[in-house]
Amino acid sequence: MTLDNGFWGWFYKLLYPLEWLMTYILDMFHKVFVFFGMPDGPGFAWVLSIIFLVVLVRLCILPLFIKQMKSMRRMQAIQPQLQKIQKKYKGKNDPASREAMSRETMKLYQDNDANPMGSCLPALIQSPIFMTMFYVLSSVRYIANGSKEGFGAFDQATAQSIQNTPVFNIHLSSMFTEVDAAGKVTIGIFIALMCFTMFYSQFHNIRRNTPKAAQSGQTYRTQMMMALIFPFMYIFSGIAFPFAVLIYWLTNNTWTLCQTFWQVRNMPTPGSPAAEDKEKRDYKREQARRKREGLPTIEEEELAKAKADAAERKNKPQRYQPTRKNRAKKGSGSKKK
Repeated sequence: MTLDNGFWGWFYKLLYPLEWLMTYILDMFHKVFVFFGMPDGPGFAWVLSIIFLVVLVRLCILPLFIKQMKSMRRMQAIQPQLQKIQKKYKGKNDPASREAMSRETMKLYQDNDANPMGSCLPALIQSPIFMTMFYVLSSVRYIANGSKEGFGAFDQATAQSIQNTPVFNIHLSSMFTEVDAAGKVTIGIFIALMCFTMFYSQFHNIRRNTPKAAQSGQTYRTQMMMALIFPFMYIFSGIAFPFAVLIYWLTNNTWTLCQTFWQVRNMPTPGSPAAEDKEKRDYKREQARRKREGLPTIEEEELAKAKADAAERKNKPQRYQPTRKNRAKKGSGSKKK
């Protein structure tokens, strides 16, 4: 039974325009690699086409990632303030307290231009893309054996070419339940790498990019738990995916991991361990630049500035406040009279 006839069949039918477009993108990449000398038909050009499809998708949503990154930084930066609000209303379950807590929380979000849902947008966009990729690559076997009509750029010959592409000791259309022991090991390694890259990108971001003041409490523990649970759940779903989908997924997770490393290193959340490390790197870099250019060190410049400020205050004429002595004398004289 094909996916468009199953439980989620209605959703895959809604995604048909995206599925149609994806077949042409994959076919286009394949033709480009063949043009540059790779063999036509079954071969590694199809694997590269899947990888380059990931690159294209991630480049298209890069502006959304930047927006997500800024939103996450703002959310992480206000975690200590959120915890103060939660402690303030801890144990208060009356409607007035709940309303006040909600009002203060929303004001905190507005004042800091933070959106709790801002970090979810790229994931929401990637989800239908992943489901489309899953459908397109899963339908290859059905198109190849003639039980399903071709669509888009995928006719029966193209589907057979993809299906018969060898990768290590299996094929792109191979699934865990259909291969021998050696094939199961290969697929198992890919699933393990897929889950590890997903876990470590989340773990690294939470551990290194969360302000120290927020690295406690229920919210932080929940984030760390979710970073572990989600990848573990995908172990079971990965078994049901064609090997081509695992290649797509592992490439996507590897991109996310590299992106996370770059973000945490270069744009850390203020007050986080990563921000402290960046301050140290920036300090050393600035000191090295000053040494190369023969300029005073940061400390020497600050000392010179402090001396100049002190000298300026010393030479500045003092302003005296007018006294009320004369008035006081007049007042005393009048009393004597």
